[in-house]
Amino acid sequence: MKHITVGIVAHVDAGKTTLSEAMLYHSGQLRKLGRVDKGDAFLDPDDLEKQRGITIFSHQASLQYDDLDLTMLDTPGHVDFAAQTESVLSVLDYAILVISATDGIQGYTRTIWRLLARYQVPTMIFVNKMDANGADAAQVMAQLQTELSAGCISFNTTEQESTIPAASYEEMALQDETVLEAFLETGTLADNVIQALIRKRQVFPCYFGSALKLSGVKALMTGLADWTTEMPTTATFGARVFKISHDDKGERLTWVRVTGGTLHNKAVLLDDQKANQLRVYNGAKYIISQEIPTGGVCAITGLTDTYPGQGIGAETDAARPMMQPVLNYAVDPKDYDIHACLDALRELEDEDPQLHVSWSSHLQEIRVQIMGTVQLEILQQRLRDRFNLEIGFGEGSILYKETITAAVEGVGHFEPLRHYSEVHLLLESQPANSGVSFATNCSVDVLGKNWQHQVLASLKAKEHIGVLTGAPITDMKMTLVTGRSHIKHSEGGDFREATWRAVRQGLMMRRASDQCQLLEPWYQFRLEIGADQVGRAMNDIQKMTGTFETPAAGATNQAMVVLTGTAPVAEMQDYAQEVHAYTHGQGQLECLVDGYRPCHNAADVIAAADYQPVSDLENTPDSVFCAHGAGYPVAWDQVPAAAHLPYVYTADQLAHMN
Repeated sequence: MKHITVGIVAHVDAGKTTLSEAMLYHSGQLRKLGRVDKGDAFLDPDDLEKQRGITIFSHQASLQYDDLDLTMLDTPGHVDFAAQTESVLSVLDYAILVISATDGIQGYTRTIWRLLARYQVPTMIFVNKMDANGADAAQVMAQLQTELSAGCISFNTTEQESTIPAASYEEMALQDETVLEAFLETGTLADNVIQALIRKRQVFPCYFGSALKLSGVKALMTGLADWTTEMPTTATFGARVFKISHDDKGERLTWVRVTGGTLHNKAVLLDDQKANQLRVYNGAKYIISQEIPTGGVCAITGLTDTYPGQGIGAETDAARPMMQPVLNYAVDPKDYDIHACLDALRELEDEDPQLHVSWSSHLQEIRVQIMGTVQLEILQQRLRDRFNLEIGFGEGSILYKETITAAVEGVGHFEPLRHYSEVHLLLESQPANSGVSFATNCSVDVLGKNWQHQVLASLKAKEHIGVLTGAPITDMKMTLVTGRSHIKHSEGGDFREATWRAVRQGLMMRRASDQCQLLEPWYQFRLEIGADQVGRAMNDIQKMTGTFETPAAGATNQAMVVLTGTAPVAEMQDYAQEVHAYTHGQGQLECLVDGYRPCHNAADVIAAADYQPVSDLENTPDSVFCAHGAGYPVAWDQVPAAAHLPYVYTADQLAHMN
């Protein structure tokens, strides 16, 4: 049988889990059709999910249909849990994007679409709730082609469940010039050509139906059987981690997709850690397997240091997650032991690295980073249910980031007695929301390969912080351009010290020339209010320093008007309650994090932080030199004159890099 792993993704309440239930029922895997609203859905087995009526964690299920052996991964639909959805995308063959026919494409739908493009996941679309009043297939189809891709093409109607409309062949051919030439000659498309167009994300088959009524589900499953292709197999073992969880007995589970070769039970995978069990889950139940072939999905017990996105064996790590937390909360332990709270949060952070639990021994304070208030509510409930901890959280604060606006060559020198290292790093600004990357452009004749490796490892070993507020740096590339070791006195730790100091020294150089920049998260919002409340809403958004698209002429004659735009998270995060109040519950605000942009009130934030970068001894920009048999400190602004190696770049060369 053809084995395919498919993820089901959607905006919350589009019917994603209901579609999963319908597919399992249609295949004979389930005898009874479960429902999310009744708390008996097969793929929402967690008590929290039953209480909330939403998917919070990703879940696995298996089914067979025709010659298709399908592994399904159901994912969370709420934006606060988007990081878990993103982790799943890196292990998929295909995705099914579920869209509500009545709601159409929503804000989070667009976020999912960007993530699918980022991970290059071939995608089929199921337009759900076609039985609802006002559902219009043609209208939704037009929206899909306009807002997502011209390659969104109808592969069925609800009446003709497994028939591709004749007009769709020409639409598919128009997505590729070579295919179009062949189509004009023959008037048709071969099955393997259609499969290739789908695999290359040039065509996105669209199906219409109602998962609750089992309408259109057969067409979708037939489409999966007909138009998907199995991933190629390789002999070399590789696997990628996409989830960490703990079972009801506290056993740590590492969820992986095998991307090459075969995973054997008891295999040694990481630092002498064995795969004690290979569990193949189906909902809440599992069987133990002795081996998992290429393409298979399982949960492994016995591994302690794994993390989502990690590559095992020949597999590389996944890309840095695009979905990052933007809010920061201090933990109020109340009457509980703070270290017990820290241990519990560390276990939850192990399952979701984007939680970012930080501990200040000086302040005796725990802080967590999250996406939004729903995630915070779930976190509190999980701490109560799983660890019996009724803890609280202080007022949330914004997670700022920092970058530079001009290139600089940073220098770090570390030379106490009988130690030696000097490192020069080129720090360059990068496109918005691109994160931090590292490279080397240094000859091994200048600095040996092993020392270059030490520099790169040191760059990756910690989260580097900026010099304006001490916020994490982003949108930068750090390149090793030159360095020096000593044949007798250099050690690996010396290069770690010199590397970290070089980063900070470069940042301080840019701070001195006012070329460091504070960034803050911004929301992309959709605000629906009454026509008589448009003026109030526009005024509010302008006060928040947000921007919006002016409603089209005539829109204010309608009962409800939609405003879309962007605004800082710091200004808009509590606006939903205000909207609810002045619209008497009729208005609706939908916000999605749209990445980081220059901070709208940077001077105020920097002044309030009162961060003193030179006093931050754990992140010092200063260097250590040696004279007369003793080491002595040299301030960051004196390092250029004291450095042993000449600078690689002149001021003019650096200026032309930006």
